[in-house]
Amino acid sequence: MEFEFVKVEVLLPEEYIVELRNQLNDIGVLTVGDYDNVVSYSVVKGYWRPLEEANPFNGSKGEISFGTECKMEFKCLMSNIAEVKGLIKRVHPYEEPVINVLPMLS
Repeated sequence: MEFEFVKVEVLLPEEYIVELRNQLNDIGVLTVGDYDNVVSYSVVKGYWRPLEEANPFNGSKGEISFGTECKMEFKCLMSNIAEVKGLIKRVHPYEEPVINVLPMLS
């Protein structure tokens, strides 16, 4: 089964949301009907531990960290997902950003 639209979820620091939103909107993926800049975000808490090879944005190698970040969500065409993921990786401060792409049934 092929899906026309996907929901993209990205975990990132809150201070990067506006820049990412602006760049995604500039390439036209945040337009829904007669509206653009259509994106939501929520504050979430999480754990992570940078391994020895990591270059962490936040936290220390070998130590479990706990903190607050945001989950940014938006709908886009599946045909745009490669461009969207590339843009997210360029803007995102983490060396390994979490990007979830979920198929939408409607």
